[in-house]
Amino acid sequence: MAQFEVGDIVKLKKKHPCGSFEWEVLRVGTDFRLKCMGCNHQVMISRFLVEKNLKGIRKPE
Repeated sequence: MAQFEVGDIVKLKKKHPCGSFEWEVLRVGTDFRLKCMGCNHQVMISRFLVEKNLKGIRKPE
């Protein structure tokens, strides 16, 4: 199981309609709040779906 922290950038398998694959983690818990790095749209998504669709995690610069 991956360790997520607020501020991490996660890359998911499916892209957002704006074309971006990367999301910034704003909240961690049973549900995640993610912000699209392309258009700044925010979504709440379950931990299960994030872990299932995860391609990679990187720490912010």
